[in-house]
Amino acid sequence: MRSLPEADPGVPDIRSPLRYLWWNARSQAPALLTGIGYATVWWLVQALVPAVLGKGVDAVTAKDTGALITWSAILFALGLVQAATGVLRHRMAVFNWLSAAYRTVQVTTRQAARLGATLPKRLSTGEVVSVGNSDIAHIGGSMEVLLRGTGSVVAIIAVTVILISTSLPLGLMVLFGVPLMAVAIAPLLKPLHKRQKEQRDLTGDLSTRSADIVAGLRVLRGIGGEQVFADRYREESQRVRFAGVGVSRVESMLEGAQILLPGVLIAVVTGIGASFAIGGEITAGQLVAFYGYAVFLIGPMRTLTEAADRVTKGHVAARRVVRILTIEPEVSGGAGTSEGGVLRDSYSGVTVQPGMLTAIAANAPEDAIAIADRLGRYADGDVTFGPVDLATLPIDEVRSRILIADNAARLFTGTLRDELDVRGGSSDEQLRQALRNACAEDIVEALPDGLDAEVAEAGREFSGGQQQRLRLARALLADPEVLILVEPTSAVDAHTEARVAERLAKARAGRTTLVCTTSPLVLDRTEHVIYVEDGRVLAEGTHRDLLDSTPEYAATVTRGED
Repeated sequence: MRSLPEADPGVPDIRSPLRYLWWNARSQAPALLTGIGYATVWWLVQALVPAVLGKGVDAVTAKDTGALITWSAILFALGLVQAATGVLRHRMAVFNWLSAAYRTVQVTTRQAARLGATLPKRLSTGEVVSVGNSDIAHIGGSMEVLLRGTGSVVAIIAVTVILISTSLPLGLMVLFGVPLMAVAIAPLLKPLHKRQKEQRDLTGDLSTRSADIVAGLRVLRGIGGEQVFADRYREESQRVRFAGVGVSRVESMLEGAQILLPGVLIAVVTGIGASFAIGGEITAGQLVAFYGYAVFLIGPMRTLTEAADRVTKGHVAARRVVRILTIEPEVSGGAGTSEGGVLRDSYSGVTVQPGMLTAIAANAPEDAIAIADRLGRYADGDVTFGPVDLATLPIDEVRSRILIADNAARLFTGTLRDELDVRGGSSDEQLRQALRNACAEDIVEALPDGLDAEVAEAGREFSGGQQQRLRLARALLADPEVLILVEPTSAVDAHTEARVAERLAKARAGRTTLVCTTSPLVLDRTEHVIYVEDGRVLAEGTHRDLLDSTPEYAATVTRGED
């Protein structure tokens, strides 16, 4: 069996949810067809068991020992084949489930990396979480159920043919009774899917709110809003619970119908069959076979209902996946080249000279962030890199040459060494130097395993200031051609901030570095300061010169204090 996931998932067909599911099926066609083959044999073997049992009963009635031994041996062989094909069918079912799920994970992860900052702007956290939590499972389930669903159809057809050839009235009764059961159950599927969709949407919204609460927990505590948001979360959580109860209510009705209706059919077939047996129209063995077939058909019928449910869920899940895959990045690149040089944003007038440590101080922090986004090609703008329009460069080249490190950057699960050295290949000395320049040595020293310590999700074991310093160390270790730092010291104390500013200037000596900050301690260590007001450059110079010559700058960086 092949290993999963595959190296290259391929290019998905995203013209519609159904086409996406069909693309998944085509991508794993050999495994899917093999699984369908095993499932078909597995069902057919079970379908033959009642007939063999009936023949055995007739052999006992006729006191034919030889025939009884023969049919017993056939029954034993059928049991062996059923066991073997059952194991193989299950293995292929799991493989197909995982194959479709992994393929969806791969294409959505690849798209998320391609979209970058565009994704959180277009989709809520809850919607993205829902894809990872439930949608990949539903898409995998829609592939897996095709095996048993196809086999069950073949089994129902085979049983119908056998019954009609044995007794036309009873065969026709089963032939029409089975579809009638499916029609009777079908009306329950629509309200079930409607309630499932409502529950998924509510769960997605709840995931978004919980992520927002966790992200802003310190702020909420600071302003006394923690209880308000906790109460609101509790209310939404209860709505999700009630929605789940509503789904379970319909599911219980569906499960009951799947037992009741086949039971009625079994009772009718058995009763009429018994009257036929008494009248001599069929043998006792054929009566046993008819009863066995009526009981057996419960399985294929439930499988068909399950298949309809899972395929519908898969279609809904595929719609959400296609929605992600059809999003286009806000910015794109070209095929140009640039040898680097001056980085200039025409709208604001900000010019970053190569090889210098430059700072942007803005009266409104969002203006500095907007400029950084344009300079890093995270937003459209008239930006030049040397003599070349930045928009003409391939986006991958821009990302490798111009690095923006802000406080929204995440720490991921894994060892601290891998978290800091994202490109790999850095020596222990380079890691230690980057940590020293970011004043983060104490963080590593406090960990029992040092750089080999495991980082929890989002680095939650670290304080805000520790996370900020680790992110700075990671950015310094990457050593890009142009490094843009957004408020790199906002969460540390003044003493640490002064040390970071001093070491940053030395670490990036001769390299192009832009710091967006209003901290006097950092601004005093930079070579050139650009003051931005209302999104435009108002003044430039050294920190001390601007303090004397530009009152607006002085008011911004001193917070209006003398």
